[in-house]
Amino acid sequence: MNTLIELYDTAPIENVLAAEMFRPQELILICPPEIEQDRQYRRSLRAYFEYRDVKLKLTFIPVSMLDAMKIERVLREVLDTHPDCAIDISGGTDAALFAAGAVSGENAVFTYSSKRNAFFEIKNAPFARSVRCDVRLDARSCFLMAGGTLLPGRLNNEDLEFRVYQIEWLFDIYSKYRRIWNRQISYIQKISSAEPGKLDAEGRWTEKAGDRHVKADTGLFKALAKAELILDLKMNEEGMRFRFPDETVRFWLRDIGSVLELQVFRACLEAGCFDDVVLSAVVNWQGGAVKRDSVTNEIDVMAVQGIQPVFISCKTCEIHTEALNELAILRDRFGGKDSRAIIATSGVATKNRAPMRRRAAQLGIEVIEWDDLRFDRLVAKLKARPVR
Repeated sequence: MNTLIELYDTAPIENVLAAEMFRPQELILICPPEIEQDRQYRRSLRAYFEYRDVKLKLTFIPVSMLDAMKIERVLREVLDTHPDCAIDISGGTDAALFAAGAVSGENAVFTYSSKRNAFFEIKNAPFARSVRCDVRLDARSCFLMAGGTLLPGRLNNEDLEFRVYQIEWLFDIYSKYRRIWNRQISYIQKISSAEPGKLDAEGRWTEKAGDRHVKADTGLFKALAKAELILDLKMNEEGMRFRFPDETVRFWLRDIGSVLELQVFRACLEAGCFDDVVLSAVVNWQGGAVKRDSVTNEIDVMAVQGIQPVFISCKTCEIHTEALNELAILRDRFGGKDSRAIIATSGVATKNRAPMRRRAAQLGIEVIEWDDLRFDRLVAKLKARPVR
């Protein structure tokens, strides 16, 4: 096979997977005119193949994906001018698939089954005869193939892999003081600075944080000191002072949601089934450098298993419909129908949360609540692929 013909699909993986597997000399993407005219998308797709070290010529041919007659005419022209072609019918609209069937003739035709994670020959394609897909992606690849860009997040992920013991201690303390955690983090924000190099914290027992006064909980701070998440803790009648061990731990203890995100990140690493795990994955929807009108989103934790991305949102507060909708949109845009979306919350699975769980189920979002955040259960939840 010298030339691979792909029928454009809204699921990004459908447009690149066969090229990853079979390495043609040229990939011809039959796509809607707006895709062919999107220079940033074209650049991003080329960047994807360059990043993945797949050397090929990438050609975009615009045509309405709802006009079977026009698609058929375009396919015939390609087949007449490109010897040794193969058509991948894994993706595409019904009209595109109808046109592909009409022109297939003696040409090679094959498809991909996500359920079996393998390619299958339809006709004259022995190279795709029950071939298991062994492609393994990372988060950057998932965004590039969809026209986006992975931007630097809030923390150094490589550094975090060596801090799993600290993350464990932090979550253990959070578990004991969960009900007062948010207020105590507000207190820490009040008595400390986020400026580079400033690791000292000092305050009175009661400080005004936002629109209310917050009293420090001595048990919590003693627990943090015992775990060496704060150092040189000194307490007297007026208040306390201490020092953060470094800026990373300082960030954890000044950010309300970090503790849950870190627990999920640690569980993803422990699961051992993911090829890439990123905490605070920030994506620029338009790809390339961030501009004034760029749309960006942060995914609390993103993991990739083979070619399946997993988008995880973490909430220490109540989950609202807006959060579910946003997560579903991100999953559909950058992952497609076979990707996973998970929302993890420190809330307890009470009856009054049933509407939220129903809405999540309608959107295909998995919900992880407090009882499932215990480390062994969380790892098992992350490992388990949902039945489709």
